[in-house]
Amino acid sequence: MLIFDIGGPLALYWLLRAAGTSEVTALIVSGILPAVGMALSIVKNRRIDAIGALVLLGIVTGTVLGLATHSARLVLMEGSVPTAIFGIGCLASLLTSKPMLQRIIEQTTAGTANGRMLIAKAAQPAGRHTFRVVTVVWGVTFLAEAAARIGIVESVSAGSALLVVKVMPYVVMFLLMRWTAPFIRRSVRRGDAQQDGTAAQDGTAAQDEIAAQDEIAARDEATAAERTREPAMIG
Repeated sequence: MLIFDIGGPLALYWLLRAAGTSEVTALIVSGILPAVGMALSIVKNRRIDAIGALVLLGIVTGTVLGLATHSARLVLMEGSVPTAIFGIGCLASLLTSKPMLQRIIEQTTAGTANGRMLIAKAAQPAGRHTFRVVTVVWGVTFLAEAAARIGIVESVSAGSALLVVKVMPYVVMFLLMRWTAPFIRRSVRRGDAQQDGTAAQDGTAAQDEIAAQDEIAARDEATAAERTREPAMIG
């Protein structure tokens, strides 16, 4: 991450600028390192996920815009493209049976005990609500990040903007993860407590019903015995 996504691109950009290269060229060339890092990740994992595809899309978009317009600001906005698309995708997934964050968490934890537990909880009403809330928060946050990127690029120099837009995604992701994991754990515990309370109430109700049935049966037996004794008493 430090080499291919943050440190490397920043160092390469400043070296190229110091050598007299234009802002657009320096930005495009420095964007090669994140693309190389993503390519190595794809080769290592032998697959490309949705986020990786969006990152590559952003790099390609920024490169094309830079070459076509020679605008450094448009090149710097390349990160806003995948960020906004992901945010919109999160919110759009609320219309489906499985929100985006539920799909991502299930894929990343598949095969683990924690993953199987989360999949089981997600099938329950409380679990579905939890993942919908998480997906809404992520979607809104990513859209806000995309808007913030555009505002920063439009208001500061290219070098300063590059530093901010390289660091910002990791800060945002760190904060989201710090919120998401505890929120899911609390929701799971709360759902378990509600289920235990419901089970206890059901058990109490069942016991009360059995006691009532036993009481009715005892009264019926007493009535039957009384009726049996009546003829003998009359005789």
